[in-house]
Amino acid sequence: MVARKVVVSDSSGLHLRPAGMFCEISIRYQSRIQIRKGDSLVNAKSVLGVLSARVKQGDEIEIICEGPDEQEALEALVDMVTGGFGLS
Repeated sequence: MVARKVVVSDSSGLHLRPAGMFCEISIRYQSRIQIRKGDSLVNAKSVLGVLSARVKQGDEIEIICEGPDEQEALEALVDMVTGGFGLS
């Protein structure tokens, strides 16, 4: 298992479009991928799960990956979040 905390800098947080993009990337990996925000732990491969975390700009989330391609998945998702979801 690997995990990393990141701060969401995108002004809209994880609204529908970036949540969909996050899930699209997550689904490419075999590993189980979750997002933790506070006490909430959600499935990162589910758009509804990601939206239910209600991640806003400035929130710190932890991306948790567990499985055969966990490191690769973590790097791709952290890059996506820190890069503003490519929406800038």
